[in-house]
Amino acid sequence: MKNAPLSRKMTLLVLQDANQSVKQIQVSKPLVITVPLVALLSISSLIVSLQAYSNHTAASLEQELQSSNTQLQAVVTDKEEAIRRLQHQLVTLTAESKNMRSQIKKVSQMENELQQIINKFGTGNSKTSEAATPGDTSYIGGEFIAVHDVDSRISGQATRDDYAEMSALIQAMLHRIPAMVDQAEAIHESMSGTPSLWPTLSRRTTSSFGYRTDPFTKKAAFHAGVDISGEIGDPIYSAGAGTVLQADHSPARGNFIIIQHPGGLQTWYMHLNKIQVNTGEKVTKGEVIGKLGSTGRSTGPHLHFQVVKENEPVDPVPYLN
Repeated sequence: MKNAPLSRKMTLLVLQDANQSVKQIQVSKPLVITVPLVALLSISSLIVSLQAYSNHTAASLEQELQSSNTQLQAVVTDKEEAIRRLQHQLVTLTAESKNMRSQIKKVSQMENELQQIINKFGTGNSKTSEAATPGDTSYIGGEFIAVHDVDSRISGQATRDDYAEMSALIQAMLHRIPAMVDQAEAIHESMSGTPSLWPTLSRRTTSSFGYRTDPFTKKAAFHAGVDISGEIGDPIYSAGAGTVLQADHSPARGNFIIIQHPGGLQTWYMHLNKIQVNTGEKVTKGEVIGKLGSTGRSTGPHLHFQVVKENEPVDPVPYLN
């Protein structure tokens, strides 16, 4: 016996209320199966779409996060490198500051020594501040403390304070030193111009300054200088720096030289065998200006050396070293 064909329709009973009659709705069986299936497929498609969108969004967020992390790491690396450079510069500046301070102390000591020379040989009244003696840095030590462990602001401020102090010291020295140099130059010129050098190799005097018996007339006469014995041709030295006022010959003086020095002083050199300078010529202390001789009113080889101060002859011996 053959099975009856399946019914192509389905009856749906709809109960609205207990008091109302039951409604019957006949629908085709494929439609009943298709609608839920389509709904299920739609929901599945929606879920798949949402999942794909979620995966795409998560991937985008992860990529952005990685990019941000890379940028952040680069910024941190740059900052760390900048901090290392600043720390290195701070250490370098601190070392340079200490070296500069040491150099300034040496210059200050030299300035004090120069002032002492000025005070010893001159009449200057300028004063300089005493520089502290730098400590011995031959042996050094101490606990190691990394630069990043120290407050950079304190270190930087200390370095700035050091540079400000050194700048003030340099400005003060720049203000003082030119005047001191001028003083030193004036003293050097005065010292080199003062006739203090012995004018001959020999230091044996045969006639002193003052009254004596004239060797020619045998009468009392005033001798305006000192006579220094020597050998003909011995060098004659300028007793001080100055300008040759006269280089000439006269019957009494023989070959003679007169040199003008600072402070209204003159030195006279008489009875020379030879003159080796010219009138108007600048000479330095110790320069050879002639040769010892016995020209003019002389009884033998010697140098008549004379110092004139403000046009008056004075005893030359106190001037000579």
